Amino acid sequence: MQPDNFPKKRPFYQRLGKFPRSIRAYLANVKKFRRNARLYLVNVIITGLAMGVFRLLLNFYVLSLGYDEALLGRLITTSSLTALIISLPMGYLADVIGRKYSLVLGGIFTGLSIFGLVLIPTVPMFYAMNILSGMAQSLWGITMSPFLMENSGEEERTYLFSFGNGLQMLSAFAGNWVGGYLPTWLGAWQNVSATDSRAYGASMVVVGIVFLLSIVPLVLLRRQRLEHDQRSIFAPLNYARENPGLLGKLIAPLLITSIGAGLVMPFMNVFFRQVHRQPDPVIGTLFAWGSLAMGIGLLVAPALADRIGKIQTVVISQALSVPFLIMLGFSPWFWLSAGAYYIRLTLMNMSTPIYQTFVMENVDEKGRATVASLTSMAWNFGWAFSPTVSGALQVRYGFGPPFVGTISLYIVAITLYWVFFWRKGGKQAWGEVGV
Repeated sequence: MQPDNFPKKRPFYQRLGKFPRSIRAYLANVKKFRRNARLYLVNVIITGLAMGVFRLLLNFYVLSLGYDEALLGRLITTSSLTALIISLPMGYLADVIGRKYSLVLGGIFTGLSIFGLVLIPTVPMFYAMNILSGMAQSLWGITMSPFLMENSGEEERTYLFSFGNGLQMLSAFAGNWVGGYLPTWLGAWQNVSATDSRAYGASMVVVGIVFLLSIVPLVLLRRQRLEHDQRSIFAPLNYARENPGLLGKLIAPLLITSIGAGLVMPFMNVFFRQVHRQPDPVIGTLFAWGSLAMGIGLLVAPALADRIGKIQTVVISQALSVPFLIMLGFSPWFWLSAGAYYIRLTLMNMSTPIYQTFVMENVDEKGRATVASLTSMAWNFGWAFSPTVSGALQVRYGFGPPFVGTISLYIVAITLYWVFFWRKGGKQAWGEVGV
């Protein structure tokens, strides 16, 4: 029990004061980024640009070939289910070959999967390339958080996690904007319509080339070797058996969030085209400004977390996003739905790197790769099944039921974050989590 004269921590709302003074501290922490971290950020900028185009156009490319939303859902499920199933062996592989070569291999797999979609645009090939993409997704998901932990100090760690995510979104801003016009430019070059599959296919080839270029800074990373006792293939199972309470509380909210996110987030471009009848350039511009808004939110997040606490930032930002998610899904006006899209995107996603940091900071060094593996499995579990369910619902009933499911699951997840980590005092209660 603390003595009466012990300085008490001020409530989070009082800690919001003097926020502008954090700018100098923010820049000071950014300057502390190490060489490996800076090379990683260069890769993030390039991949953000490529993925901004890819995520905007992939669904349109598949639909332009005559397929429907149900197939889109099954393809997303295929990549996420692959990432889920292969997480444990990929975690072992990542420990054996090291963080550097895991990131490089993940980049190669992603680039090859994009080229495969274009070179052989058949359903079996789509499934095969989504399996390859799932392998890359698994390698990246398992490797990224431990890599950032190992290449950052305690003071700048939260900033590195958020800065990386923020830079990716800012580059995705440019990618989304270019993606909205790229089929038009390449379609004119081929004398075909902007919505023709050949225009979309040419755009995907450009994305694949840019993505392979993003591997160059990863090749320049300095390799760090792991100790032998961190390379056991049974480590994830052993760690889960030894820490069931800890892992249950860490993973449950993330799992529920992923199930909800998988119902609508992979289909937002289709939503704006079918529900609000918007053309590709408008959707591309919308996604671009959404990425910019999210990037700004991610850059602000670490300073906010320093002021009010990591879990407080997670709970408050996600809770505030729910009304805007409702507005996004059910507003009859495009301008209102688009505005809600920006705000919801910023609020919901700014907490992601904060929670990643929170998890990694409170796990033993030997357990970080294991926990990254298990949290990656939890996230991919939702995305493995929700898109298939959502695709079928969209074909029959439209977007209403998927949005209701997402809203409900988000509320449950936010409640769990609050119950597990904030209600008992945030950081001070962390020691009780594993009990």
